[in-house]
Amino acid sequence: MDTSHVLRSEPFPSPSSKRRVLVTGAAGRIGSYFAALNSERYQLRLMVRGDEPNRSSIEEFGEVVQCDLSDLQGLRACCADIDTVVHLAADHRTYATWEELLPNNIVGTHNLFESAKLSGCRRVIFASSVQAVNSYPQGTLLQPDFPVNPNNLYGASKCFGEALCRVYSNQGMSTIVLRIAAYETYESMRRPGFNAPLSAFVSHRDLTQLIGLCVDDLRLQFAVFYGLSNNKPCIGDLTNARLLIGYNPIDNIFDPLVD
Repeated sequence: MDTSHVLRSEPFPSPSSKRRVLVTGAAGRIGSYFAALNSERYQLRLMVRGDEPNRSSIEEFGEVVQCDLSDLQGLRACCADIDTVVHLAADHRTYATWEELLPNNIVGTHNLFESAKLSGCRRVIFASSVQAVNSYPQGTLLQPDFPVNPNNLYGASKCFGEALCRVYSNQGMSTIVLRIAAYETYESMRRPGFNAPLSAFVSHRDLTQLIGLCVDDLRLQFAVFYGLSNNKPCIGDLTNARLLIGYNPIDNIFDPLVD
C-alpha cells in the first residue's frame, strides 16, 4: 500500500493575499533561484546566516533576515506570520562527520520544525535527498513509499528530517518531503568524473516548479515526492507528484536540447 501521502479531510482555507513563504538557506543555489523566480508570486522572507557572501544578491527578492538554526527564539521570529516554510538550510556534504552534521541537520532541523509549529505555520516543505534512499540496488526505480535506506551519515541526517515530517504532520502541521537528486546544470552533469548518474538529474526550473506546487497545494497533510526532472530513464517514480499536485517536469537530461 502506498503510504507516501495523506490527504486532509478538510482543505486549508485559500489565502486572501499573496502566500507568505519563509525560505531557509535562501542564499544557496536552490533558494536563490527559487526566490528570483517567485518574488512576485509570493511574499518572501529569506533567511540567511551572518556569513553568507552572496546575501546582497537576493535582497531584491524579499525580506532578508539573519538567523542561525541554533537560535530557537530567532527562528520563531522568522516563522511569525508565515504560511509555508521551505527548509533548505543544511550541511549538504555527503562526507560530513556526525559532529559536523549535528548542529544544522539534526538539532537545527528540529528547531526549525518546532518553531514553525509554535508560530502556527500551515506547512513545512523539507529538502531531503535521494541520499536517504541511495542503498537500494542499482537500477531500482525508487518509490515514494520506500523505507529510508542511506549509506552515509548525511543521508541518515535526512532520514531524521523525514521522520520529523511525520511527527509534526501527526501533530497537525502539514509537511512535505522532497527527496532532491542532482540539482545541476546540463554541463555539470556531463563533467568527466561527476559522480551522480544522469538519471538523477533535476534542473533548476523543474525543482523550482515542484517547490512552488508544494507551496500552493491545499489538500495534502503529508507527502513524499522525488525532486527529479523528466529523465528517461529516471531513478525515481514521479507518478504521485504528477497526480497529487500536477507536477509536469520539462527537462530530460538525455535530450540534447536541455539547458
